Amino acid sequence: MGPKNRKWEKEIKTGDYFIEDGREGDFINTLLGGNCARVGNDLQSETQHIHHYQLTPNRRIFVVDTPGFDDTSTKDREILRRIAVWMAKSCATSVLPARSRLTLNRYSDKAKVGGIIYLQEITQARVTGTVRRNFDMFEKLCGPNAATHIILTTTKWSDVKPDVGAQREIQLRDHFWNDMLRDGSKMRQFRGTQNSAKEIVQEILVRRALDAAQIQDELVEVDKLLSETEAGRTLRYTLKEALEEQKKMAARLRTEGGDDFRDQVIENDSKIRALLGQISALDIPLGRRVLRALGLLKG
Repeated sequence: MGPKNRKWEKEIKTGDYFIEDGREGDFINTLLGGNCARVGNDLQSETQHIHHYQLTPNRRIFVVDTPGFDDTSTKDREILRRIAVWMAKSCATSVLPARSRLTLNRYSDKAKVGGIIYLQEITQARVTGTVRRNFDMFEKLCGPNAATHIILTTTKWSDVKPDVGAQREIQLRDHFWNDMLRDGSKMRQFRGTQNSAKEIVQEILVRRALDAAQIQDELVEVDKLLSETEAGRTLRYTLKEALEEQKKMAARLRTEGGDDFRDQVIENDSKIRALLGQISALDIPLGRRVLRALGLLKG
């Protein structure tokens, strides 16, 4: 393969920041034994940027907190961009101009992902569409080769009756997570104690680090555009599904008519415009599509 053009660097924005302060994370607070990460207790999502915390003072081991694809104030495409840039930056040697450099680079050029902890609240009575979309994106970011480095972790056990939690855990194991567990992922309970958190992290530390998550390989090694990655394609498909639902809603509102629905029509139209903007940002340029169809692009 010829020299890389580092297309992922075009996704970097001047306002990006990856800092050692945080906005969300019962797990991280418990693990580190302090209130270093802010926890969201209402409908507003707290984590909007990537946050990382040094686990030990003597080793370059960091715990990273990433936003989910259900953020109440940040678009899904922007969440994907932030995660993708962080992951690409963490495993690539930077040649960025000083004004664009990310604060993370003093730690992590050529860093490797030790493992990934996916947190799922056991208090949720069922797996919602939002949770499924989050998990689909998670799988596409990680890729099949990362399965053995993933720990699927249930949280908030103190908030449910033991028998209820046990039944929900069985449903997650046998249905929602069964494919990843079959591929080598582990399933664990976070019981809200520091020892519980440390035991989960220790399972990661004793393993050989992951060479690269799928999104890292696609952006850094294959030199894809973000929209060409599996995560980018999946998000575009998901957004198009959401757009169709909003269009159906718009048709219903206009059929019912009346002043009572005017605000809903305006809000729905705003959502449609926002979705169209995100989908457009994930379009693959025609030239790239032609080259790929002719077999002149790999990956």
